[in-house]
Amino acid sequence: MVLFLLVIIAALVLLYRNYKGQNVAKYFTSQFQALYDRFAPYSFKVVREKTKELGQEYTPRQYLTQVLMLGGFAAVVTYIYFYNIIVSIIYATLAIALIPYLAFLRCKRVYSEYIFEQIQVYTSNVIMEFTTTQSFVKSLEGVRDSGILEDPVKSDVEHMIELSYENGSIDESIEYMNNKYPYYIVKNMHQLFLQITREGAKDSGESLENMQLDIDTLVESVYRDRLDRANFHKKFLQYGVMLFALVMLIQYMLGSENYLAMIEQTYVQVMLHGIIIFNSYFLMKGERYYNENVGVE
Repeated sequence: MVLFLLVIIAALVLLYRNYKGQNVAKYFTSQFQALYDRFAPYSFKVVREKTKELGQEYTPRQYLTQVLMLGGFAAVVTYIYFYNIIVSIIYATLAIALIPYLAFLRCKRVYSEYIFEQIQVYTSNVIMEFTTTQSFVKSLEGVRDSGILEDPVKSDVEHMIELSYENGSIDESIEYMNNKYPYYIVKNMHQLFLQITREGAKDSGESLENMQLDIDTLVESVYRDRLDRANFHKKFLQYGVMLFALVMLIQYMLGSENYLAMIEQTYVQVMLHGIIIFNSYFLMKGERYYNENVGVE
């Protein structure tokens, strides 16, 4: 074990000497970034790029802090469980390996929130444009030309306009948008415009006004849900940390010597590994729920 630690220290010293005048931490993060960008799934690259555009992507320093915190927490907790530095290093490495997945979940949440905001803008402004133009396609053109939409929704609206002119009807363009963004406010609004187009625009003002009120109510519910879930997320993480601390309570009750003697038993070590894996799975499921189930749609 001493030899292993000496090898690590020597490697760090050599790196520092070879990259004198540079920030070693920055070098590590840049190398990891280049490697991950090369092998990251396409879906992650898309949502991460949009997260960068929105200014909500973590900086290399924030990622390094996350590595130190998560790896350090895993190392300390597992050492208290097993009093074995090799086991602690293994668990710390596994914890650090989860950071790209956590980054993907966070970027996916940011992207989903951004898309919902764009859909809100799209539906509200198409309704407002229609009160003036009395034409669904002209309303789409007005929203597109207003500059309030951003990609990918803006590009999809342009494609809707192209489909409408190509086919001479709005049916295929509406079907395209419904499939691309299966929010019920989108489907309900499109269904209303289909009825207006087929049956005539007479007395459509009240229906459009009610649709706008439904959109406003949904948006309010989504933002309230977002705040509630953010507060619950903090409490959930605190609860997850407390689960790991239960073994410390057992040690306090048994005494250090009795606990050290007990963990020599194979079945006890298996149980401790099971506790760590179960708690980690519980926390990851909670993180996935928090980041993927955005809004009330």
